[in-house]
Amino acid sequence: MAKQYELDRAYINMALEWAKLSKATRMQVGAIIVKESQIISDGFNGTPRGFNNICEDGFGTTKPEVLHAESNAILKLSKTTQSGEGATLYLTCSPCYDCAKLIIQAGITRVVYKEVYRSRSGLMLLERAGVEIDRFFKDAHKSNQIGC
Repeated sequence: MAKQYELDRAYINMALEWAKLSKATRMQVGAIIVKESQIISDGFNGTPRGFNNICEDGFGTTKPEVLHAESNAILKLSKTTQSGEGATLYLTCSPCYDCAKLIIQAGITRVVYKEVYRSRSGLMLLERAGVEIDRFFKDAHKSNQIGC
């Protein structure tokens, strides 16, 4: 348990660093996909290739073309010879419903997240699909708080 906590902490910290690459002003999100103790993909929220990387409109609302961090990580993974089957996805923010569908289809079996997204519908879908879900708490190893 202590070793898994240390690994979870390291990968969550990497996702937090990766989130800083996002040009979003409202919410920066990072994602790291790990399989067999190796990072196989990563992503952060932003616009599609070829678009100017401004994520919000003049009212501060996220533009509809913005891709979420987990979507970017899964799409990046699909361009490699790696598979998400049996992998763990580390996120700075829990997934939305649409991203949860992609996570399930990618074969990812565990999701570890730091903050809760404004809707829990993605978490509920992952739970229905049998994906292991853990919320990372800084002092979880001391208080046994990992889990939703």
